Amino acid sequence: MSNKKVLVTGAAGFLGSHLCDKFIANGYDVIGMDNLITGSLRNIEHLVPLKEFQFYHHDVTKFVHVPEKLDYILHFASPASPIDYLKIPIQTLKVGALGTHNLLGLAKNKGARILVASTSEIYGDPLIHPQNEEYWGNVNPIGPRGVYDEAKRFQEAMTMAYHRYHGLETRIVRIFNTYGPRMRLNDGRALPAFMGQALRGEDITVFGDGSQTRSFCYVADLVEGIYRLLLSNYSDPVNIGNPVEITIKQFAEEIIKLTGTKQKIVYKPLPVDDPKQRKPDITKAKQVLDWEPKVSRSEGLKITYDYFKSLPEFKDVVAEV
Repeated sequence: MSNKKVLVTGAAGFLGSHLCDKFIANGYDVIGMDNLITGSLRNIEHLVPLKEFQFYHHDVTKFVHVPEKLDYILHFASPASPIDYLKIPIQTLKVGALGTHNLLGLAKNKGARILVASTSEIYGDPLIHPQNEEYWGNVNPIGPRGVYDEAKRFQEAMTMAYHRYHGLETRIVRIFNTYGPRMRLNDGRALPAFMGQALRGEDITVFGDGSQTRSFCYVADLVEGIYRLLLSNYSDPVNIGNPVEITIKQFAEEIIKLTGTKQKIVYKPLPVDDPKQRKPDITKAKQVLDWEPKVSRSEGLKITYDYFKSLPEFKDVVAEV
C-alpha cells in the first residue's frame, strides 16, 4: 500500500521545513511547495535526494494544481516576521486570502484534510492574559501590523466557512512564538536578532523598555503539537506554544549569558501596536491532544545557538572568539 501523501506549503521556511522532516520520518510522502520569497532551499536541501520528497516552486496565491492524490494539506505559506510582512504587505494579505482560498478548494477537490497555520497575532495586543482560544482579540486592522493580523483572521474565517458549508475536514493551529534551527537571522524576531548581534559583537537592541513579555516554544515541541492536531478530530482553533513567560529584557540577558559575549543592551522605541504580553493558555491542547512542551528554554537555546554558530557567515567570527 502506498504511503499517505502530504502537501506542505511554505515548505522551505523555518516551520515548513521541520514539518517536512516530521512527516517523512513518520512514513509519509511529502510534496513541499514554496515561492521562495522568504523561504530558503538550504532548509530542505537534505530532503531533495529522498524518493519520499518532491518540491514544487509555486506561489499559492495563483491556482494550485497537484496531479497526485493528497491525504493532508498543511498551509504554512506566509511571511511571518515583521520585517517581511511590512516589506511585502500586499503579498502577505494575498497569501492569507487568495492562497488560503486556493488550498481550501484543492482540499475539497482531493477530499483531503487541511490544517492552516494561524498565529497568536490574531489576539493583537491582548486585553486578557494568558490568551485562550475563546478570546476574540484586540487588533488594529489599519495599523502596520494589520496586514498580517487580518490576513490570519480572514484565513481562520474562510477555513471555518469551508468546514461548515462544505463539510471539509479542517484544523486551525494558533502558533505562539517559536524558535530553533533554520530561523533566518535577519527576520526581525527577537531570538535570531539577539543571537546575530551577539555573534557579530554588536550591542543587543531591545524595543521599548523590555518589559513586554513573550513565551518561547522550541520548534520540535511545536511540530509535535501540530502533528497531533492534524490527526485529531478537533476542528476549532487550538493554541500551541510554551506558557513559560519571560520579559524581552530578561531574554536578551539570557542570550548574552549563553553566548558569553560582553554586549550591552540598547533601547529603541517600541513599534506601533507591538503586543505588551504574549502567553498561551494551552489547556485545550493538553485536553484534546495530550500535548505540552517538553524542551526547556535553556536546552532549546543551546541547540539554536550551536546552529547559528555553524552558519558560514559566523564560522570565522566564532574561530576568532
